[in-house]
Amino acid sequence: MSVDFSFNIEEELKKLPGRPGVYIMHDENDAIIYVGKAISLKNRVRQYFQSSRNKGPKIEQMVTRIRRFEYIVTDSELEALVLECNLIKEHRPKYNTMLKDDKTYPFIKVTVGEDYPRVLFSRSMKKDKSKYYGPYTSAGAVKDTIDLIRKLYKLRSCNRSLPKEIGNDRPCLNYHIKQCNAPCQGYVSKEEYRRSVEEALDFLNGNHSPVLKMLEEKMQQASEAMDFEEAITYRDLLSSVRQVAQKQKITNGDGEDKDVLALAADGTDAVVQVFFIRGGRLIGRDHFFVKIGLYDKKATILNSFIKQFYSGTPFIPRELMLEVEVEEHELLEQWLTGKRGQRVFIRVPKKGTKEKLVELARENAAIVLNQDRERIKREEGRTIGAVKEIAQLLGMSHISRMEAYDISNISGFESVGSMVVFEKGKPKRSDYRKFKIKSVDGPNDYASLEEVLTRRFAHGLEEQKELKEKQMDQELGSFSRFPDLILMDGGKGQVNVALRVMETLGLNIPICGMVKDDFHRTRGLYYENVELPIDDHSEGFKLITRIQDEAHRFAIEYHRSLRSKEQVHSILDDITGIGPARRKALMRSFQSLQAIREAGEEELARIPSMNAASARQVYEFFHRKEQTT
Repeated sequence: MSVDFSFNIEEELKKLPGRPGVYIMHDENDAIIYVGKAISLKNRVRQYFQSSRNKGPKIEQMVTRIRRFEYIVTDSELEALVLECNLIKEHRPKYNTMLKDDKTYPFIKVTVGEDYPRVLFSRSMKKDKSKYYGPYTSAGAVKDTIDLIRKLYKLRSCNRSLPKEIGNDRPCLNYHIKQCNAPCQGYVSKEEYRRSVEEALDFLNGNHSPVLKMLEEKMQQASEAMDFEEAITYRDLLSSVRQVAQKQKITNGDGEDKDVLALAADGTDAVVQVFFIRGGRLIGRDHFFVKIGLYDKKATILNSFIKQFYSGTPFIPRELMLEVEVEEHELLEQWLTGKRGQRVFIRVPKKGTKEKLVELARENAAIVLNQDRERIKREEGRTIGAVKEIAQLLGMSHISRMEAYDISNISGFESVGSMVVFEKGKPKRSDYRKFKIKSVDGPNDYASLEEVLTRRFAHGLEEQKELKEKQMDQELGSFSRFPDLILMDGGKGQVNVALRVMETLGLNIPICGMVKDDFHRTRGLYYENVELPIDDHSEGFKLITRIQDEAHRFAIEYHRSLRSKEQVHSILDDITGIGPARRKALMRSFQSLQAIREAGEEELARIPSMNAASARQVYEFFHRKEQTT
C-alpha cells in the first residue's frame, strides 16, 4: 500500500547539515532501500538528486524510488561508518551491496583461566580468560582436531568444577579408554596437567614436529614389543597429526594473522574469496556471494564487503591483503583497529609470495563463480526447463504457478487436505495451505477434495472481489492468486471432482491428474480425458514426482501433527472408566472400533487391564448408542 508522506525532497535537501552522519533512503512503502555514510550529509545526499552527475544505472534506478530520506548526525566519519555497518546489517537494504548469506566460524577454545583447562568447540570469541584459535572454516575439522588433542594430551572434557569437585564421583568413560588422566579423581597433579595443556597450546600454535617424533618412537617401540594393537593406535594418531599439519600450509614465515581477499565478478553477481592465515599458516578459506550493480568497481565492492563482513566477525586479523586499493583505506584501518584493539593494516601486495597468494584467491573466486553459473544452469533445467516440458506435453503456452492437492486420513478418521504451490518449478512454501475437513464423515477422498477446492477458490474469489472494490494493485493473500495449472493426486476421478468445482464457481483453470501405477509410482498425466505418457528420465517427470511427493508429505505431516497434539478424539475417550491404559489395551487387542463394538462382555473382560465392570461399561456404551441411533 502506498504511503503519502507529504515529503518535499527539495525542501528537505535545504535543511541537511554539513556534518558527518548516516542517511537512510525510504521507498513508497516506507521500506529502507539504501543506507550510506557521509563526511558532509549536505553535500553527499544532494548528489543523488543532481541530474548532471553520472551515478550509474543502479543508483539511477534507486533514486527514482526514493520517496523520503532521514539522517542521523554523528561526531565523526568513523562513528558514521560504524553506524552505517550496523544499519545495513539490521535492515539489509535492496540497493546496498549485500552479502547473500551470513556465516559464523568455529574456534578452538582453551579455558586457560581454569585450574584444569579444557579444549572446547566455540562459535564465538568472548573477552574472557580463555585462548582462542581460529576461526576455522570447517566445523568438522575443528571437532577432529579437538578429539585428537584430547587423545594426545589426555585433557578432560567434562563440566566439573575442579578442584572443588575432586573425588565427588567416579571417573568417566574417557578415563577408562585412556583419553583422560582423570584430574577429577586427583590421579594427575595440577602441575603435570598444566604441562600437558602447554604442549596442547604448542600444538595448536603449529609446532607439530615434537608430537610426530614422539608418536613415531612409541609406534616403533610397541611394534618391537609385539604389542600390535598399541602400535596401530599410535599409527592412527600419527596419521591424524599429519593430516592436521598438512591442512595448515605455510604461506609465509612472519607468523602473523592475515586475511586475503579477492573477487571475481560477472554482471550483477560476484564472489569474494577469503583466505584465513593464522600464525603464518593458511588454515582455511571461504567464499561469499555478493549482489552488485552492473558497473560497480572492484574497489567499491570490496569496500562494502569489508564493512559488512568484519562488523559481524568476532576476530579481526592484523592485516588484510587485497587485490586493489579500497576507497576508504585509512578510515577502514582506523575502524578495524578500534574493533581489534591493536593496529590493523590494509595492504595491496605488488610482488612476491603475497601477491601470488592474492592472485590464487582471485583464481579461486573465478572458479567458484563459474561453478555457480553452471549450477544455476542445471537448476534452471530442473525447474524452469521442467515446467516448459510439462507445458509442452499438455499443449499449454505458459505455466508459472502450479498448485497440487492431496488428502490424508486414517480409515477416514480426522481427514485433512494439503495444498502445495510451485512457482517456476520451485516450491513456494509461504503459499502452502492445510485444511481440516469439516463437512465429510468417513473415508471419502472425493468429497474431501471437493470441500478443499471449494474453500480454496471461493476464498480466492472473495479476496479478488475485495481487491477490485478497493482498487488495490497488490494481493491481500496468496488465495487471490490463481494457478496456471491444478494438479490432482490421482486420475480421472480426482480430476472430475476438480472440474465440477471449477464449473460451480465459474472458473476456467486447466486441471491435470498425476496418475500412479500399481507400485504407487508416477506413470503419466491425465489431461482432457486422455492419459499422457511421460518420459520417466525427463526433468518434467522428475518435477511432477517432486510435486506429488511434496503434496503427500505436507498432508501426512499435518495429519501427524494433529495426532501428536492429541487433537484426534477417540470415541473410547467418551466411555466412563476407560482411561489411557485400557483404551490402548482395547485397540491393541481388537485393532478397530467395529471389532470392539461387536465383542461381548466376557470377551471384553478377558483383555489385560480390563475387569467385569469396565467391560460392562464398554458393552453398554456401544449398545446404548445403537439403540438411540
